[in-house]
Amino acid sequence: MTQEKLGKILSSVAKRMRADFEQSKTFNHNGEAGTSRELIIRDFLAGYLPPHVEAVHNAEIVTATGETSPQCDIVLIDRGTPSFTTLSGYRIIPNECVYGVIEVKTKLDGDQLADACNKISKLRQLPKNSYRPTPGLIPRSTSAYGKAHDFFPTSGIIIAFDSLKLETVGGHLAKWCSSRDLVEWPDSVWVLGKGQLQWQSPVNGYIDRSPEPGASLLQIDAIPNQDILLPLALHLNIHFSDAWMNPLDLVPYSDATPLGTSVRRWPMGQAKHQAKALDKP
Repeated sequence: MTQEKLGKILSSVAKRMRADFEQSKTFNHNGEAGTSRELIIRDFLAGYLPPHVEAVHNAEIVTATGETSPQCDIVLIDRGTPSFTTLSGYRIIPNECVYGVIEVKTKLDGDQLADACNKISKLRQLPKNSYRPTPGLIPRSTSAYGKAHDFFPTSGIIIAFDSLKLETVGGHLAKWCSSRDLVEWPDSVWVLGKGQLQWQSPVNGYIDRSPEPGASLLQIDAIPNQDILLPLALHLNIHFSDAWMNPLDLVPYSDATPLGTSVRRWPMGQAKHQAKALDKP
């Protein structure tokens, strides 16, 4: 009953998103239209992500080694992420704090899919190694893309308002992935009104949140009048419910930048010894 109620709610949300999308088509400037569509998706995500995960629009990801990502449509980050800058709503985010990226497309075809996949591939390969050690704690790890990681690897999801036939998009994705390492593959693709592309486990036939060795690409068509928002909301909650990060170490981000000049030192050991001598009877 609860699921049915949630399905009805999300069905009305889907209609509103579609109306907002149609309205964004009236914008004369392509950049304004693209931004509006990204905000539509971000606002939806904000209601269904776990509370410790935040969806940020208009952001750039940086690493402690100086690498910088292209501008990202939507970045999913830990809510404890420090704000390097929020100038004009634009954020710079340490890669260690990133849980995932979402590429938003107006109409997904072969070229747009390749563009999104290439960006996800590059972002996932950015290093995450600027964490403070946590002595006494049992080390955590996350299994994804065929190996165990000592951090939560960056997830990559593609969401589109429209696309070619989902079967055609699936064929393009299978071809793109066939020539790349598993760690570069996107986690899922979602198209409003049409359906989703997910990875099926070769072990138990279940849907995995990320591809594993031997996985099959699975096309799942949307149920008529329900759209994809109910499965997408459930997927996001499950996918990021156990997202985690070790304490961030900002020192490597300072690089060789001087933090000050040492000009004087007061040795205190001798003064302490003299104080003890005065206390003697």
